Amino acid sequence: MSTVSIILTVVLVGLNAFSLSPASGPYYFYISLGSFLVALALLGLMLGIRFRRHEGNSYSTEAARSPLPQAVINRGEAEIVSFLGTLQERGRLVDFLMEDITTFNDAQVGAAARVVHNGCRAALQEYLGIRSVREEAEGSSVTVPSGYQADEYRLIGNIRGEGPFTGTLVHRGWKAASVRLPRLVRVETDRLPTIAPAEVEIK
Repeated sequence: MSTVSIILTVVLVGLNAFSLSPASGPYYFYISLGSFLVALALLGLMLGIRFRRHEGNSYSTEAARSPLPQAVINRGEAEIVSFLGTLQERGRLVDFLMEDITTFNDAQVGAAARVVHNGCRAALQEYLGIRSVREEAEGSSVTVPSGYQADEYRLIGNIRGEGPFTGTLVHRGWKAASVRLPRLVRVETDRLPTIAPAEVEIK
């Protein structure tokens, strides 16, 4: 999982870097959409790591010696899949990602992206309390204090000393202010929950 997260991080950094270059003008929409989707994938990986650590720390040493029920082992994964189902229900995210859009024109892609954006944005705000790391407008001058949280800032350019640092805000950053994912009452031992059921019209 760490290898995948590193790859996704490199891709996200590359997309953000390209979006700042003059050559990105005609492709800015697609770059922004790509960055949004890669960020969602990173979010899923981080939630997976969080749930695994939570489940691993919530049991006593005696319980750790005995074999864990399969339902306990799979609970974190099941809740992640369930949240992905929420993104599918609200914004048709899985439909959009699994669809071959190479044959669609820009207007069709834009219309689909609007549905994905509106639905998934509402779900993220409801369940994860997404907030920006900095409130200032991008392009403004900001000061990063000494002793800042390492995961909240990525400093680029001419970095010297220990701070505080003053520079131009390129991206406001995002963080989860809270996590209120719905808990699954029952987890089946032999399979993960379905993201979205197949719909069959009976005639």
